[in-house]
Amino acid sequence: MSTDFDLIIVGGGLAGGSLALALQDTPLRIAVIESMDEALRQASPAGERALALAWGTAQLLDQLGVWRDALPNAAPIRTIHVSARGHFGKVRMSAERERVPALGYVATARVLEDAIVKALANASVTVLQPATVAALHGGNDHVGITVRQGDQTRTLTSRLVVAADGGNSTVRRLLDIGQTERDYGQTAIVTEVASELPNRDTAYERFTESGPLALLPLGKRRSSVVWTLSHDDARATLTLPDEEFRDRLQAAFGQWLGRLELASTRQGFPLKLIRAQRMIDRRIALVGNAMHQLHPVAGQGFNLGLRDVAVLAERIEARIQFGEDIGASEFLESYARIRRDDLDRVIGFTDTMVRLFSNNRWPLTQARNFGMTVLNNLPPIKRRLVRYAMGLGERLPRFR
Repeated sequence: MSTDFDLIIVGGGLAGGSLALALQDTPLRIAVIESMDEALRQASPAGERALALAWGTAQLLDQLGVWRDALPNAAPIRTIHVSARGHFGKVRMSAERERVPALGYVATARVLEDAIVKALANASVTVLQPATVAALHGGNDHVGITVRQGDQTRTLTSRLVVAADGGNSTVRRLLDIGQTERDYGQTAIVTEVASELPNRDTAYERFTESGPLALLPLGKRRSSVVWTLSHDDARATLTLPDEEFRDRLQAAFGQWLGRLELASTRQGFPLKLIRAQRMIDRRIALVGNAMHQLHPVAGQGFNLGLRDVAVLAERIEARIQFGEDIGASEFLESYARIRRDDLDRVIGFTDTMVRLFSNNRWPLTQARNFGMTVLNNLPPIKRRLVRYAMGLGERLPRFR
């Protein structure tokens, strides 16, 4: 059957836009369906969230041609400092020791979105925006997708549909794909601070009695805060006057950066581990947040999602070279099988971190702090952890 497109990507954000850019030079006829117009995207508070980008992720973005536009507004992470409040255990990782310019970077979602939107404007890709998906119609050799754009509704056909439409994925809902959820009973408080002392491109992960606290560099004396608390503590903390909130944050973090001052408003986000019960359907694949959402403790969410995209793009390109159907069931099953190992590993690591550092029982606190001290003094094991943090724990897929 002749179709309108070979590939329709639902969602033109970080994951969907990256996939479109990765495949723009192939013979595929590609369409991107994005629900938000540019004015709404620019006004969305979600664009202000800071993303931790592993070194491997920066390399993938460079292959897409968007990193050169994002880099001037991305802060390098040259040191990672892990500690536990009130205990002696510490782990330090450095880019200098690994002989790389940075272990990773921190950038807001909007910085990356702007770079992707700019690149898409010059790509041979059809963008329908703002447009929403109203229905899906399966077929043996195609997918029909009903799209609503303004007052008009039409049905497009494609050999493959990729759902990259975020945690509240419309495609996943229309397919009735369930989710496995684990509620951590925690809320992440997100804000920014200005510090008395320069952060020296250091990312701090501080484990406190109330929960993990991360400060990620955004500039010389500016850092993004991700503070994980129980739901009750977070509700009470969010309602504190600014000065009381600052004092409590300072007490939890310590004096590593001198006096801290609030530099933005506070927002709270309930934390859950969410994973789609299946990654594929007939001629449909899920990527990024449409497939998984992680606790921020290890900063792996966006990095994992971009690897979904890179693996899928890499395999689609190979499929094209052999003239094979990019929506065939055996192809999608192989994609799901390959991604499952990476997802299991990252989700398992993140979940273990949450459980290990959210438990304040005395024997466990002593064991983990002793473990951090030992780890900091065992170079081979520490190097493996550093490479994992850099997104180099396995073969890095390539876009080109």
